[in-house]
Amino acid sequence: MRFAGAGTLFRKEILRFWKVAVQTVAAPVLTAVLYLMIFGHVLEGRVEVYPGVGYTSFLIPGLVMMSVLQNAFANSSSSLIQSKVTGNLVFLLVTPLSHWAWFAAYVGASVVRGLAVGLGVFVVTVWFAPLHLAQPWWLIVFAALGAGMMGSLGLVAGLWAEKFDQTAAFQNFIIMPMTFLSGVFYSVHSLPDVWQTVSHLNPFFYMVDGFRRGFFGVSDVSPWLSLAVVGASFAVVAAVTLRLLAIGYKLRS
Repeated sequence: MRFAGAGTLFRKEILRFWKVAVQTVAAPVLTAVLYLMIFGHVLEGRVEVYPGVGYTSFLIPGLVMMSVLQNAFANSSSSLIQSKVTGNLVFLLVTPLSHWAWFAAYVGASVVRGLAVGLGVFVVTVWFAPLHLAQPWWLIVFAALGAGMMGSLGLVAGLWAEKFDQTAAFQNFIIMPMTFLSGVFYSVHSLPDVWQTVSHLNPFFYMVDGFRRGFFGVSDVSPWLSLAVVGASFAVVAAVTLRLLAIGYKLRS
């Protein structure tokens, strides 16, 4: 019974972003294509991260994963803060939905949006450079775990924030820097030792690196280490989110 009603809320969340798909899906795909065209044009032929792998081929998986993470976060955080600001959150609070149902619906919809945008980025950018799937199971694992973690983190941001400016600050000062410093545009092995150490403290690095493993069969660190870090990070964030939902943090006041 913990998840009773989650399906209805999940459907509502899917329809919420799908009805404005030009803004929520097409726009992020266009942004990723622009990144690829600019960085790929400037650095192709000048940078070789892995032997035999061109820079554009290296860049595409990073852009796909970055799009998955950012849009999964944006979906749950924007939905919750929008409901709080407009006042329609009260219609959810009067229902007998458990905190488990809230979590499953919001995070599930965030995963769907993140994967939809990521797939769109892949379909559009794969024409720019040759790619093959060396170990595709890692793609599925890291994309799903990464989207789930960011959907959970988006709920935390949405619960904490009281206005749109605060969610924007959360994304601009925490999510954006962590994704850009996760190795999307470069290999951490190209950094000085100090910055390599700092990068290894960033859980987003393990998401991107593990996801790339699925394409090239090589990565900066072991995919099992990446899986352990990402899995533990997701478990911690999910536990915090469930606790905040259970106590009604900033929902009933």
